Amino acid sequence: MRKIEFKIKDLRLGGDSPVLVQTMCNTNTLDVDASVAQCIRLIKAGAKMIRLTTQGLKEVESLKEIKNKLLSLGYDTPLVADVHFNSEVAIAAASVADKVRINPGNFAQVHKDAQNQFAKFIQECKKYGTAIRIGLNHGSLGERITTMYGNTPLAMKEAVCEWLSMCQELDFEKVAVSIKASNTVVMSQAYKLLYEQMIKNGIVYPMHLGVTEAGNSDTGRIKSAIGIGILLKDGIGSTIRVSLTEDPENEIPAGESIVRYFEDGTADNILSLISPQIPQRCVTLSYKDLYSCSSAHAFRSEQERWNDFIIRLSLAVGTLLLENKIDEYNLTDSPYSPAVLDTLKENILQAARRKFYHPEYIACPGCGRTQYNLEETFNKVKEKTAHLKGVKIAVMGCIVNGPGEMADADYGYVGQGGGKVTIYKGKEPVYKSVPEQDALDLLLRLIEENH
Repeated sequence: MRKIEFKIKDLRLGGDSPVLVQTMCNTNTLDVDASVAQCIRLIKAGAKMIRLTTQGLKEVESLKEIKNKLLSLGYDTPLVADVHFNSEVAIAAASVADKVRINPGNFAQVHKDAQNQFAKFIQECKKYGTAIRIGLNHGSLGERITTMYGNTPLAMKEAVCEWLSMCQELDFEKVAVSIKASNTVVMSQAYKLLYEQMIKNGIVYPMHLGVTEAGNSDTGRIKSAIGIGILLKDGIGSTIRVSLTEDPENEIPAGESIVRYFEDGTADNILSLISPQIPQRCVTLSYKDLYSCSSAHAFRSEQERWNDFIIRLSLAVGTLLLENKIDEYNLTDSPYSPAVLDTLKENILQAARRKFYHPEYIACPGCGRTQYNLEETFNKVKEKTAHLKGVKIAVMGCIVNGPGEMADADYGYVGQGGGKVTIYKGKEPVYKSVPEQDALDLLLRLIEENH
């Protein structure tokens, strides 16, 4: 078996290289100054790689300007172009970005000769030494694949393998892959199937891990930790992103908490301390266990300490819940109140898809394509719908991943741009081109009419 390893500037990806934390700007890429300023904040926060929306040729030119400005200021962090739908943009971005992320489903859907376009793209990547990420999401599988395999983890694996085969035929190895979903079970199954297939094929490419549309606050961090952790503990993953519907700077410490848990010996220590009590299928651990092997880490605030704690607890017990190895856990010696810990337990059990206590939210982190205040709207939706146990509600920034990634949601709010929103019931758009100021009320009315 051969593990692919390559460099992007000074970073090493794949093989036995350390796991790296990355993020994505939510600025408009055409706003060069705002994007440069946010990149600098993200670099200072610890981001090792930064992705920017690159949906058109104008954005490619802006990305070039952003990159040059950062270099002139002494910042050499690799920049990734995020391209959807337009293969010509991907080809153009290969001469500018250090890495280009393409969604293969979108790449193929809009071009009749996808293989030749992909070959042109790879040729440009070879010319400029550019890496690529084949980034497939659960909601963006092509019709041909879903007809053959359904909208399943197996279909996701098969789709990615087709594009990896093309890379091999084109003798191109500077490739990372991701295979994300907002459902932690679907996400982890898809990654494991792909990893097993790569081992079987004898070539293991670097894998970028993330739970897409994880949401925000505690639930977003918990869901991300469980989905990412179940893979990192098995040695799967080279880079990670904790996608939060918050300021992208907040994603970095969350990602670092996940990586630190595996690097400082805590993961191995926890496994040695806990074992399920039979027949209760319950584990008990103490608050101190979560930090017994941890290297000294100074938390800047009580909120940061709490975020680190919930991530560590999710990594310790959430992965066992997701694997169905336990049904319950007990935590002792915690400084937090029983009521707080009960809510935390509910969130962990729901993120592991074991029990549902609250609505299930699907919310993207926002990017340069988002043209409304996504975080504010999402928080309003959560506030108004918190009583709807088990209802799945999506709040999506734009149409790129919106309709696909929210395909299993009961209701959806999807930004169209131009101050307009589409409101969905299931997969069907019920209200189109709704003025933004009216959209939240219409979403809530639609939910109330059906519940």
